[in-house]
Amino acid sequence: MNVIELRQYRLHPGRRDELVEIFDREFLESQEEAGIAVLGQFHDLDDPDKFVWLRGFADMEARGEALPAFYDGPVWAEHGLAASATMVDASDARLLRPLRGLPDPPPRPPAGAAPPPTRVTAFLWSFGEGLAEAEPVMRDEVVPRFGPDALALASLTAENNFPRLPLRTGDGHVVVITTGPDAVPAGLPAGIPEPERLRLAPTGRSLLGAVHQAEG
Repeated sequence: MNVIELRQYRLHPGRRDELVEIFDREFLESQEEAGIAVLGQFHDLDDPDKFVWLRGFADMEARGEALPAFYDGPVWAEHGLAASATMVDASDARLLRPLRGLPDPPPRPPAGAAPPPTRVTAFLWSFGEGLAEAEPVMRDEVVPRFGPDALALASLTAENNFPRLPLRTGDGHVVVITTGPDAVPAGLPAGIPEPERLRLAPTGRSLLGAVHQAEG
């Protein structure tokens, strides 16, 4: 898996549970059948009106085939309007690539599974045009501090081959997603700023939550 999207949706007040119910019931297996790996779905613990999720693709060519297959398919045709009605803005999406290997996910929890007690933190560093210089330092000196199970990702520069869904550009991000401590490790190398932090709670069918639930 070489292409990953990190998506953050701004929702109408009080409608996150409605979106999660639709998403976990209708949009997991249906995306996977189209060739999309849905990696994690989360409540933002600091913002009750935000939904965060990740999905992945083998490569950009696979993305260009899978997204039309899903969004032009029968499940989105039936449930897409209801999901979209919960959203104010779905344009905050980052295109990323792994900085190191990704763990194999476990089987997905069944429909109706209770949310796990796991808490997930996403740290987002924005380097802009300085990403190429900062990336080796992040990969070699910062990412290892989060442990071997953390997901480490960086911005992928590629043409958006599904323009119906906009992508952020120019941010030059490194993203680390972990179930470890939600504080940034002390003593960041010179020139590495403090990151943005998202504190997240997995939904009942989130693969990321299930990975660490199984390990625990």
